[in-house]
Amino acid sequence: MKKIWPVILSGGSGTRLWPLSRTRRPKQMLNLGQDISMIAATVARASGANFANPVIVAGDTHEALVKEALAGTALQALILEPTARNTAPAIALAAHMIAESAPDDLMLVMPSDHLIADEAAFRAAVASAAPLAEDGWLVTFGIEPDRPETGYGYIEAAEALSERGMRVAKFHEKPALEKAEAYVKAGGYYWNAGIFLMRAQTYLDALGANAADIAEDAAAAWSGANTTGGVIRPDAERFSACASQSIDYAVMEPADRKAVVPVSMGWSDIGGFEALHAVLPQDADGNAVIGDAMVEDCRNTLVWAEGTLAAAVGLDDIVLVATEDAVVALPRTRAQEVKKIVERLKADARRETEDPPKPR
Repeated sequence: MKKIWPVILSGGSGTRLWPLSRTRRPKQMLNLGQDISMIAATVARASGANFANPVIVAGDTHEALVKEALAGTALQALILEPTARNTAPAIALAAHMIAESAPDDLMLVMPSDHLIADEAAFRAAVASAAPLAEDGWLVTFGIEPDRPETGYGYIEAAEALSERGMRVAKFHEKPALEKAEAYVKAGGYYWNAGIFLMRAQTYLDALGANAADIAEDAAAAWSGANTTGGVIRPDAERFSACASQSIDYAVMEPADRKAVVPVSMGWSDIGGFEALHAVLPQDADGNAVIGDAMVEDCRNTLVWAEGTLAAAVGLDDIVLVATEDAVVALPRTRAQEVKKIVERLKADARRETEDPPKPR
């Protein structure tokens, strides 16, 4: 098997976990459901004899955070985006590097902020996908659903291509509950985890065929990159000209040779407080209590305290998060709506970030 280059995308900010996750301390830098930061755990699970040192793609404002989180970790490179342009251009930067350095190797693209409990299953799925990727397929990994989830996109599988791999028939947007229930009942539909295995040149060719403008601007940004001490800064003007598109829309959906390898590996994107509650240790009443926090007569409630005491009494199915400078409380079933608060904070013309004001 060819060497696999982990490409770890660290450009998100995790607004649905505010105030734990902030612009200046995004979700991937937090310890959520594990003892180390999410980005460090992502690096660790793709290490060993078959893997090259990782390539990290992050926003330039997070340079210091990435270096701190991965201190002592040998990196192939840290590629810093001058501005966020979604995953298709970000992956193109890493693909140019790998295509030039090791054209026969594979690249494993992963978000930096996902939890994978069963790393042995993850590695087995990657090994199963490698022959397809070597043969020029764009391979994605589909999470075997255990419930009709409306918060994820779905991958519809077609005929088998290998022992575990299948051709992708179609990608589906996040469905309504009735449709999600039909997907789970029918079988052959998998959650889209946003993890991919492919040759770097296969990706660049598919990008050029289906999103030529992004391919051209990303190539120019890479050609004009400045490299200092393992840190690569692409040309800011050309990279900023890239259309902001995901790999799903720009490449995977229109591509012809796309495959899916299903896997059950204890995956969660921890996309909000309800998902975070599910992966945290819970007491006999289903409460997850983290930090300097306490509960009394509560059920199925998440209480998280940082830098202050937080206490809850008589609450069911509630999220209560308290940090040194902000407190948020809402029903667990509406946990995604915390992003509305972030939007209001960002819309305030007096603010540059979603960080709360300092007390007067």
